[in-house]
Amino acid sequence: MAGGWTRDGAIQDQIDASIASAVSRARSRLPAGGSYRYCVECEEEIPVARRRAIPGVQRCVACQAALDKRDVDPGLFNRRANKDSQLK
Repeated sequence: MAGGWTRDGAIQDQIDASIASAVSRARSRLPAGGSYRYCVECEEEIPVARRRAIPGVQRCVACQAALDKRDVDPGLFNRRANKDSQLK
């Protein structure tokens, strides 16, 4: 089902593009390489289980949680391009 003057499947293409960009943004933020032994923020030792579970980890759980709270998602914008979605 198409909406307005769009071709069939155009809405699903927009949804797929939104999901693909969110996934690629999340993957680009994953750590890579060897894990640090000590946190780069507080210099506490990172537990061995965390270093094994997350390759490339640089922060302890507390510092990573604080960083995640400050992090804002820059990818929220109007893909639908209609007035109703702009007013929300």
